[in-house]
Amino acid sequence: MIKFRIVKDKIARHTMSGLTVLSLTFLFLIATGLFFKALPIMQSKNIWDLLSASSWKPFKGEYGFLPYIISTLQVTAIAIIIALPVSLLTAIYLTEYANSRVKKIAYPFVDVLSGIPPVVFGVWGIITIVPFISDKLAPHFVEFSTGYTVLAGGIVLAIMIIPLIVSILSELFNAIPKEMREASLSVGATKWQTIKKVVLRKSLSGIIAAIVLAISRAFGETIAVLMVCGNTAIIPKSIFESCYPLPALIANNYGEMMSMPDYESALMFAALLLFVIIVLFNAGSRFILIRIERKYAL
Repeated sequence: MIKFRIVKDKIARHTMSGLTVLSLTFLFLIATGLFFKALPIMQSKNIWDLLSASSWKPFKGEYGFLPYIISTLQVTAIAIIIALPVSLLTAIYLTEYANSRVKKIAYPFVDVLSGIPPVVFGVWGIITIVPFISDKLAPHFVEFSTGYTVLAGGIVLAIMIIPLIVSILSELFNAIPKEMREASLSVGATKWQTIKKVVLRKSLSGIIAAIVLAISRAFGETIAVLMVCGNTAIIPKSIFESCYPLPALIANNYGEMMSMPDYESALMFAALLLFVIIVLFNAGSRFILIRIERKYAL
């Protein structure tokens, strides 16, 4: 009987180990596939020219990715600037201040919001956010704006990632032992001081991990951003101008590339570029996370 249980444990361990390796292998398979597909354009063009040029004219053999890179970074930055404080304060309220009745109502709404397909957010952005920016907001800052702008993409994207961040942060805050809060309150700290010094500090590494996860999703979001950004291959000089993020470039042009090998390779280079940006961002964030965990280890 004991031998049978030992054998079962070994089978379970090796099975899970194999599945873990298989999961990690997908990362290398994706990177390898994109690299070889993008190799023709990297051999025929200077990589620095591809990254720094702003002219996108495939029929003339000009493939400048700078507008797409800038657009991707701008839309993602705006989304995080909007989403982070809203998500953080919402999670703090739900876990530290809200009563059980409010929680029972709020959490299902957050779950429903996170399950809405991106195309619905895109349609909502077109009928509400775009007209609002064009008619109400932009006239205070610029002479004219169509509403299909960097700001519209950032707002729609922010609303999409807020439920994800709220869910993760709520789980983190709920995982803080109740005794730690009681100990802080017992020595005279206020509720807010306890949240700042105990809850947020103890959850700092998890908060950063949640932000990294949200940014990674924001980098790759396609449909909703494609619908509200205007898709103009220019370097936006303000948040009221159109833009063209990398995911939208790939999604919009994928069907046209079949008869043009260079065009196909250029789009695969765009996908590889997006992949590299996300990997580097996650690696950098992991490094910062480790430093913070060591500094604030309790």
